Amino acid sequence: MSQDPLVIFTPSGKRGRFPVGTPVLTAARKLGVDLDSVCGGRGICSKCQVTPAYGDFPKHGVSVAQDALSDWNAVEQRYDDKRGLKQGRRLGCQATIRADVVIDVPAESQVHRQVVRKAAQIRAMVMDPATRAVYVEVEEPDMHAPTGDFERLKSALSAQWGVPTVMADLPVLRKLQPTLRKGNWTATVVLFQDHKGAPPRILDIYPGFDDGRLFGLAIDLGSTTIAAHLTDLRNGDVLASSGLMNPQIRFGEDLMSRVSYAMMNPGGDVEMTRAVREALNTLAAEIAAEAQIDPLRIMEVVFVCNPVMHHLLLGIDPVELGQAPFALATSDSVTLGTAELELDAINPAGRAYILPCIAGHVGADAAAVALSEDPGARDDLTLVVDVGTNAEILLGNATRVLACSSPTGPAFEGAQISSGQRAAPGAIERVEIDPVTKDPRFRIIGCELWSDDPGFADATAAIGITGICGSGIIEAVAEMRMAGLLDPSGLIGSAEQTGTARCIAQGRTHAYVLHDGTEADGPLIAVTQGDIRAIQLAKSALYAGARLLMDEMGVDQVDRVVLAGAFGAHISPKHAMVLGMIPDAPLDAVSSAGNAAGTGARIALCSTAMRARIERMVRQITKVETAIEPRFQEHFVAANALPHATAPFATLRGVVDLPEVSFNTAGGDGGRKRRRSRAAT
Repeated sequence: MSQDPLVIFTPSGKRGRFPVGTPVLTAARKLGVDLDSVCGGRGICSKCQVTPAYGDFPKHGVSVAQDALSDWNAVEQRYDDKRGLKQGRRLGCQATIRADVVIDVPAESQVHRQVVRKAAQIRAMVMDPATRAVYVEVEEPDMHAPTGDFERLKSALSAQWGVPTVMADLPVLRKLQPTLRKGNWTATVVLFQDHKGAPPRILDIYPGFDDGRLFGLAIDLGSTTIAAHLTDLRNGDVLASSGLMNPQIRFGEDLMSRVSYAMMNPGGDVEMTRAVREALNTLAAEIAAEAQIDPLRIMEVVFVCNPVMHHLLLGIDPVELGQAPFALATSDSVTLGTAELELDAINPAGRAYILPCIAGHVGADAAAVALSEDPGARDDLTLVVDVGTNAEILLGNATRVLACSSPTGPAFEGAQISSGQRAAPGAIERVEIDPVTKDPRFRIIGCELWSDDPGFADATAAIGITGICGSGIIEAVAEMRMAGLLDPSGLIGSAEQTGTARCIAQGRTHAYVLHDGTEADGPLIAVTQGDIRAIQLAKSALYAGARLLMDEMGVDQVDRVVLAGAFGAHISPKHAMVLGMIPDAPLDAVSSAGNAAGTGARIALCSTAMRARIERMVRQITKVETAIEPRFQEHFVAANALPHATAPFATLRGVVDLPEVSFNTAGGDGGRKRRRSRAAT
């Protein structure tokens, strides 16, 4: 008997099977997917726009045919004729399910906008920008000295600013003459001068004296989220920060899934490049509107990204990054016009700079973290962990700096978790569990009250309690371990074993209930055995990468641990240590650097000297390849336990009580042997 079609929604990761003919909007509502609609499904409001993805998706275990949804209908055509739908979009209330399908819910179709937690860190910037504005007075044309306006502008720049020669593209030449005449032979010229010795380039020209306010974007292009900081190029001030989910999630939640998509679907790399460039334009327009500035004043963009994102941004097929020896098309920094990246939302003459990559799996984002945190400038041994879907790890001191990447997967972002969701209002983000009563208390994004505080129900009535995000699941699992609900192997105990009815049976395993909203038609939010396994896999990869670098350095301890990245900034050192995400260290030696990659991008945006510096630094960093190192697998297996199977974590145990409990009632196989015996009988 054939199964109903499988529907997978991104970026939430929620999935379910629905009969043929079910509207996409109906499926979304039944799964609790955040898809807006105010017109009752009549195709009027357009709030329920979705983007189906087609092709092979090995990560999801589906192949999506072009006819997976119903045909484009008259209602959609009417709306498209009147208001226009973006290419590839469908109306969720009109498109119905015919076969297995992957459906992306864009940010503008979500009731609760995703919270991209990559705020700019306060940092004093050395100002040496590549882009600056200069005021010049140009000689008027003279019949007795028949030189062109551009030549006389060059003479003025040379005499008044010591700029011996400049280049200008055709758009500047087109506006040069009317601009000079409007300014009565005075003008403000926007110059771009990189650090590699190329002649300065005129990006734009304004009549007369202009206040010279020019802006740049520092963009952290991650596999899950994209964050941008709008920066004043005069003083380095951040005027606005904004972010959105990377729409490439619909092609695969992790990097190798996207490489596989490009391998298995001809033109897949082009699709992913188009999707991310459209998102960048949306982000640039939104951040300019938020700061109330003219987007044409955004003259420069600096990107930091992992190698796969690097290639897809540039429009390079990432297929070589999916197989040994993981060769990059280029590891050097790249400087090019923003028009070549189809960044239409800013000045068309703008320039883009992409930091260099360290190696095939350690990209420009890791280079940016190195620029921001600079472990090579200190005598003490520092471990820097940029926590994300693909973690970048640095270990070093003034003697030597090592780097690697570790494929942690999307569990830390709330994906692959039964009640998981991206960070958005309504998501549980903080958890505490009383070790005596075994009862939880929690906080959700969008409310400062804890769940047991007076007024919590009223304060959260509008947004609801919708799921659990990455920081929430980390704290929940760590708290379960400290409360004795979870044994060192990762098994959740039964109600009888743990002494709480919150541990409920789910088939042959158990789950711990954080919140039961079913009486009010809300969700049952629980931590399941599958959730524990997903977190174990993610944290084991993170620990194994760090431990591998420590082996290479010949040490068993580090002096400092720095948690970087948006996610790293929102987990406590104690919970990270209880899970064994990072090697044992004094808790006061563990700190957060926030979005260090974004900070590195800002540093490079504000200073050409810092660009030259990071280009030197990456050549001095030793890359360790986790994919081919046998010890990585050894460390990974040992790190599956909570906090670790063999490492004593003596420092942690001196400050945190980890109950010695065991819920394995069937020997070392975790109960699998007994279940097989029953099945056999």
